[in-house]
Amino acid sequence: MRAGQFRRAWCITGLVMAVGVGAVGCGDEEKTPDYVGAEEVCDGLFQGPLAKKVESVTGATSFAWTGAKGYDRVVEGLKAGYASGHRWAAGGELCTLSPKRGALADKTRISFDMYAPQDLNDPYAKDGHYYTMGKRSQAAPRGASLYFECVSPQIEGSKERPLRVSGRFYHPKATAQSTPEHFDANMEVMHAASLAVAKKLQCENNGGLPEKPDLTPRTW
Repeated sequence: MRAGQFRRAWCITGLVMAVGVGAVGCGDEEKTPDYVGAEEVCDGLFQGPLAKKVESVTGATSFAWTGAKGYDRVVEGLKAGYASGHRWAAGGELCTLSPKRGALADKTRISFDMYAPQDLNDPYAKDGHYYTMGKRSQAAPRGASLYFECVSPQIEGSKERPLRVSGRFYHPKATAQSTPEHFDANMEVMHAASLAVAKKLQCENNGGLPEKPDLTPRTW
């Protein structure tokens, strides 16, 4: 039994067993903080050095607390999109990072969709910053995108027709920079989110994504 479950059970039984004794602290454990650090948002996705990357690209160190439903939302959305038989379908938002005292325009978002096959044929911009990771990966001053395919026991028919997943990471223009270090940081954040989704989906070989981000630039 987890600590939170134990406390809830104790509070419930304590009301029956204890006569005239207040259940001090009951309910307090269920409260969540209004704001947390980068390591605690997005269901704890960003740990250690990666949390510093998030702070660097977003320009914030404190964010509104988010729940742990993001993975379920994305996975179920992608499965539903695949089952629809459409070439493209919306997936879901993994999480939103809202900086403390930030405006609506300051929010950072990470989301996933099912991309259409022809999306991989979109022309590459001459001034774009592309990588060799996944089916297609690109960083920009305001975020990054990463495409991969998933064959999973959770998705019937994916061996013959893999699920096509596209991840997008976006942060406000105010923190945008056009430097190799900034591009790499954006891609590291995108890779972490994509790898986590691939594992939740039980994609074979993690959808072709490495455990550590491969920041090798794509060359022509």
